Amino acid sequence: MGIPLIDLSGALQPGAPRSPAVMAVADQLRQACTGAGFFYVRHHGVPQDIIARQFALAQQFFDLPLASKEAISLHHSPAMRGYERLGGQTLDANARPDLKESFYCGLDYAADHPYVQRGYHSYGSNQWPGGLPELATQSRTYIAAMRQLALRLMQLLALSLDLPEDYFDHTHQSPMLTLRLLRYPPHPESADALTFGAGEHTDWGAITLLAQDHHGGLEVKLPTGEWVAATPIEGALVVNLGDMIPRWTNGLYRSNPHRVRNVHSGGAPRHSIPFFYTPDYEAQVVPVPTCVPAGESPRFAPCTVGEHLQAMYRKTYGLGQATTSTTPASAAVMA
Repeated sequence: MGIPLIDLSGALQPGAPRSPAVMAVADQLRQACTGAGFFYVRHHGVPQDIIARQFALAQQFFDLPLASKEAISLHHSPAMRGYERLGGQTLDANARPDLKESFYCGLDYAADHPYVQRGYHSYGSNQWPGGLPELATQSRTYIAAMRQLALRLMQLLALSLDLPEDYFDHTHQSPMLTLRLLRYPPHPESADALTFGAGEHTDWGAITLLAQDHHGGLEVKLPTGEWVAATPIEGALVVNLGDMIPRWTNGLYRSNPHRVRNVHSGGAPRHSIPFFYTPDYEAQVVPVPTCVPAGESPRFAPCTVGEHLQAMYRKTYGLGQATTSTTPASAAVMA
């Protein structure tokens, strides 16, 4: 078992859900999602120049003086958008603080949006660094492209579950979309076994789309317990399932642990750009009928997307309500 590569050629356009090309992709997705919970996609429809420009701007951002980055710290943002300094997150509670710095942004939700007024986590406006105006416009372009791909992947996941193509479409009204720019310094030569760029974790939302530079460093834990490298493939994105998908599929599809160690870069920093797709905060997550055997009860009780995220926060941080700006930063935790 490894991380499969899926070619999306002929499967990106909705409307002909039962064509041979589309159903071939749906079958490959089912195999990947019941196994590794990770897969690569190529011919995914996101122009390579958009991805390359996002990486270039990410490098420019992280090269800014620390004071300029700290001026837009995510701790200044009710929506937890902005800069997170090196060591600001510990994904594995049994390991040392993560050796990475990051920048969060996402969809801009106006102050009068009902979810902003209710204080739902990650709904609000972005913070942008002074002196780098293109980062805002480029990031919005990148988010729009990845959003389109994520919605299509959700349709293909529906087909892989023998559901109508549009089964999940109603959950996309006001989604939680988070774009994260990440930089990992070289892994210290003196590092112990508890030191990671990003400690072992799973993602909490629906799906994550990851662009990574050529250095590698992402490692995936397979159901066998074996750790394998998610080696970069030119022109391909890494996709993984978050914890919401096992809940939706009654445990059939997997959200597998992963981690990062920047040990292959020859002393250079590693950059990666994950895009986290999580549906509308108030959307219902109910085990789909094709995943619940006749005569059996679902393994998971129905809940909303927000209730699922609150449960994950309580499990991870020992917190109660996770809807306000006091929540620790983000269900968007991927490497």
